[in-house]
Amino acid sequence: MSRLHRSLSLAAISFAALIAAQGGAQAGAFAIREQSATAQGYSFAGAASGSGYLSSMFWNPAVITMMPGWMAETHLSLILPQVDINPNPLLTPTAIFGASGDIGQDALVPAGYGSYQVNDRLWLGVSSTSPYGLVTDPRQNWAGQAYSRSSRIFSLNVNPVVGFKVNEWLSVAAGPSIQYFDIRLKSAVPTPFSVPGTVVRPGQPSGILEGDDVGYGFTAGVTLTPVAGTTIGLGYRSAISHNLEGDFTLPAGAVAPISIRTPIEASLKTPDQVTIGLSQVISPAMTVHLGFEWTNWSVLKTPLVTNAVTGAFVQDLPLNYDDGFLYSLGLDYRLNNQWTVRAGLAYEQSPIDTEIRSTRLPDNDRIWASLGVGYQWSDKLSFDLSYTHIFAAETDINIVRGHQDFAGLPFVADVDASVNIVSMGLRYRWDDPKVAIPAAPIVRKY
Repeated sequence: MSRLHRSLSLAAISFAALIAAQGGAQAGAFAIREQSATAQGYSFAGAASGSGYLSSMFWNPAVITMMPGWMAETHLSLILPQVDINPNPLLTPTAIFGASGDIGQDALVPAGYGSYQVNDRLWLGVSSTSPYGLVTDPRQNWAGQAYSRSSRIFSLNVNPVVGFKVNEWLSVAAGPSIQYFDIRLKSAVPTPFSVPGTVVRPGQPSGILEGDDVGYGFTAGVTLTPVAGTTIGLGYRSAISHNLEGDFTLPAGAVAPISIRTPIEASLKTPDQVTIGLSQVISPAMTVHLGFEWTNWSVLKTPLVTNAVTGAFVQDLPLNYDDGFLYSLGLDYRLNNQWTVRAGLAYEQSPIDTEIRSTRLPDNDRIWASLGVGYQWSDKLSFDLSYTHIFAAETDINIVRGHQDFAGLPFVADVDASVNIVSMGLRYRWDDPKVAIPAAPIVRKY
């Protein structure tokens, strides 16, 4: 992609960049699920059936037909991870260099949504989100520095949609996605002066691989209300192909007295996703929500990095993830006309297991436990606050012969990880709720 093309594409999403922050992945692999403080209170149960109000359009754009008038929402999530990689001194030759320290980086993840009801059948909407992100940063010199130092993935996605209410029980919506994706990976690089029998030594310089691109996809969804009090939602986010362009920099001393920068390109596809939600009213005060999410991480495979000028092979990025799944259950209880409390549990099946787990992303299965509260300030303004603690399963890293990352140096370790997330949301209706929405024009045949 030309620099001019990239600049023009990014101009369309510059408003999102003003508020965006680098995110720490807190869904399977390097996805970011924290797109809604409201839905987070349920551990994202019913996200596709409208439990997140307007922000549910991230999972299912058809929910905008459930939002009357002219609506806007802003959400901000503070992610506080604690991730330590502790090498096994008996099985890791470089264990003397020490543990990673806390590789997790605190992050703020923003998301914004807007919808406008044109008439009683037609809605227009737009969302600005960061669906993928990762920042891990171990100590500069540690036992696993040959396999990773810092890692950063950053994304911005803008998704305008059109929603149509077919009848009282069926709504549909769809729209294009414009996504900016940026990646930067650092690893220690051996030099001719490395200690014999090791790949690297303390103080070894870093090689840096970086690239970015703008890609395009779409979202689509449907909501069904078969009977009063029951809402079923089905949403789809398409895969997006990126042709990353950037540089691979080898430090001075690796292969030459000076640093060498090679222009590179690599093809990477972010996964498509299907989300199903069910929301069932139990009583005037209580609603129960169920959720299921499938993410097609297996499309990533092993991206190849090539020289952008000659086409020669530079290196590969072995990912080879499995698909990811999320199963969730939540409920809300309306205390009165102003206060609503929420709770939810979810089990997430990670796309990463011990066979492929890396030092960059030591992900594993996890349990989400969430609490939330909503406050209706007025007919126009409401607030949401949610808290989640993520319990990670016992996690091992076993980079030995036969592992896709193995580079001649065994690295065996255990990972201690937990995450706390606090999210806040604000919802505002710009028009007057007391003013009736105009009906769609009637088309007559003469």
